[in-house]
Amino acid sequence: MNPLDLLPGGTPALLAATVAVFVLAGVVKGVVGLGLPTISMAMLALVMAPAQAAALLIVPSLITNLWQARPWPTLLQVFRRIAAMQAGICAGTIAGALWLGAPSGQWASVCLGLALVAYAAWGLFGSPPTVPARHEGVLGAAVGAITGVITAATGVFVIPAVPYLQALNLDKDQLIQAMGISFTVSTVALAAGLWLNGGYGASAAGASILMLLPALAGMALGQWLRGKLSARTFKLCFMISLALLGAYQAARGLAG
Repeated sequence: MNPLDLLPGGTPALLAATVAVFVLAGVVKGVVGLGLPTISMAMLALVMAPAQAAALLIVPSLITNLWQARPWPTLLQVFRRIAAMQAGICAGTIAGALWLGAPSGQWASVCLGLALVAYAAWGLFGSPPTVPARHEGVLGAAVGAITGVITAATGVFVIPAVPYLQALNLDKDQLIQAMGISFTVSTVALAAGLWLNGGYGASAAGASILMLLPALAGMALGQWLRGKLSARTFKLCFMISLALLGAYQAARGLAG
């Protein structure tokens, strides 16, 4: 099958742009440990419908996040700590998908833009509080449900999941692993939600598989760059760029 047939629009320019987006998103994830769906959704939404962009990121997001969820010996221990949050993510994403439908229209762009600005602001200025252990179950479920609804609306699953995970005072390796687990669950829940509202069929799955290679190549490059660059400086530039892109998305949606 011609790869162009799998993409909405099916032009060589669109294929090249989509591949470039996933390479860039993979680089960001390789350097800072997150950002593949965020970058992908933000940039792809400039050239295609948000629902189509969300469908494209399913396989690359799933595989890269499963890789990030290692090491396997500590997986169960970390998962138990955030299990309530994962249940909330599943419930919120499915309920949001059935309630809101596939991400589409100007309000999806507005929501995506606002989510990106909020995430960038948190990355630049946020200082997460400590979550008391006795409240982790209830708060985790609530945060997961809110994250799920935002995921269904925008295809982005970092807010408020990442700030909450940072507030658990996990060590560096546990935090990276917890994000990998949470993003994996969110990706599976998003795929289920898109399938339920008709946004994830055979052609979407094929196109998503096609984008796996550039995403993995970008992630490998990002991991190499992480050893060469200051992650702090890179993250600062990344967050500022994300805030500008999010503001543009929101303004474009409001003006549409």
